[in-house]
Amino acid sequence: MFRDRDSAERAYQSLSSRGYSKDDVNVLMSDDTRKTHFGDDSAHTELGDKAMEGAGVGSAIGGTAGAIIGAIAAIGTSVALPGLGLVIAGPLAAALAGAGAGGLTGGLVGALVGSGIPEEHAAEYEKGIKEGGIVMGVKPRNEEDARYFEEEFRRHNGDKIYKY
Repeated sequence: MFRDRDSAERAYQSLSSRGYSKDDVNVLMSDDTRKTHFGDDSAHTELGDKAMEGAGVGSAIGGTAGAIIGAIAAIGTSVALPGLGLVIAGPLAAALAGAGAGGLTGGLVGALVGSGIPEEHAAEYEKGIKEGGIVMGVKPRNEEDARYFEEEFRRHNGDKIYKY
């Protein structure tokens, strides 16, 4: 979890430097955080583009779980969830689509637990997102990458860094 855009951008670049693309990286934040850090007046970056991908469909998504799931499936890897006030980009968004409406019944914590994150960590991430944090995660291809990302995330002011 990162508390500001600069820290998140630097961590994202560490992923990119190892050959990971935006489609490999999960990014979760509140819609308010997206507007604050990645709005129309912000600098154009790859992470910013990822945050904005989901935002573009936000107004088109209805408030029902069925409409949300349909929209997730339609756009693939990024989605804004107006009912939850979230922007989710990356493989987690696609996993939620695969889970159907049941994937959202537990809210963000339920979705994170369903993706393999322990409940106590999922609750920490949800709290951090509500407080303006940016949660970023990736499935490392090997142990060397895992160690590298852990070090880089810490170096770039990451908090609540866990390996699963």
